[in-house]
Amino acid sequence: MGSKVWHWVHISAGAQIGEDCVFGQNVFVGNRVVLGRNVRVQNNVSIYDDVTLEDDVFCGPSMVFTNVINPRSAVSRKDEYKKTHVKRGASLGANCTIVCGVTIGEFAFVGAGAVVTKDVPAYALVAGVPAKQIGWMGEFGERLISDDGFHWNCPATKSRYLLKDAVMTREDAQEVSV
Repeated sequence: MGSKVWHWVHISAGAQIGEDCVFGQNVFVGNRVVLGRNVRVQNNVSIYDDVTLEDDVFCGPSMVFTNVINPRSAVSRKDEYKKTHVKRGASLGANCTIVCGVTIGEFAFVGAGAVVTKDVPAYALVAGVPAKQIGWMGEFGERLISDDGFHWNCPATKSRYLLKDAVMTREDAQEVSV
């Protein structure tokens, strides 16, 4: 309900689509796909079976999901699909590739052109081939800054974050409005 679907989009009958999603032109959504509320899928993205995108996920133009680790044209591997889970608020940059079987944490940010081959922690900023963590991102989509390596701040919203045992969490309880 309230979703927008542009030209040449194919959404399979079994897909579960939340409210207020946007599908750019030339998007494909498979049968065993679950999309939360307010998901943005830009042009030329295919979301194959066994991919779950939680609320407020952004899929940049021409980014790619896979669902089989070792595909062969002559070998059917439909019973070997691996589940991919993208958590709330994550952003997947243009032309990035998400290799199946990984989890992208809440509010993580995958840079354009990155190839993700392993799980990405919540709030992590990853880039490169293969993707490596190069920083931390806040819920507003800005790179976090820190003076001591433990306490982090969003320069746009002044929200505070805490890094403890390699896990980033939001310290303050205020909601970030966009």
